[in-house]
Amino acid sequence: MKQLLILHAGQTEAGPVYALTTAALAGAEVEAIEVKLLRALDARVEDLLAAHAVLFVTPEKFGYMAGALKDFLDRTFYPAQGKVEGLPYALIVAAGNDGTGAATAVARIALGYPLKPVAEPLIVRGPPTVADTQAAQELGAALAGGLVLGIF
Repeated sequence: MKQLLILHAGQTEAGPVYALTTAALAGAEVEAIEVKLLRALDARVEDLLAAHAVLFVTPEKFGYMAGALKDFLDRTFYPAQGKVEGLPYALIVAAGNDGTGAATAVARIALGYPLKPVAEPLIVRGPPTVADTQAAQELGAALAGGLVLGIF
């Protein structure tokens, strides 16, 4: 069974990151896919190596990704070298500003692994609307669907 790893860097279950994460999770939960949801601080390199695709969900912090996601990427970069080349990923940014700095930073680091982006980053500016959570749900569904169909 294929596994989708959803890593979120939210600090609370009441915030926008968690709302977008749970929406993506709802879209990704299909019968043929195992979805593993973890906080970035709790995830290990073994979680990344077991995944067939990854969805990163991060708040924008000072125009950058959250420190928790950066910590995960720092901890797993060298141990994952040569083992995750081409691993599909997507990104959701809960932005207080414009979100582009966080999206650019994740893309730059992902290129070094090298991971393969399979969707444009979903950048949600301000509190998530119904349309934003629906877009997150659709992104989760698209990742799961891509795995089921063998597209990536």
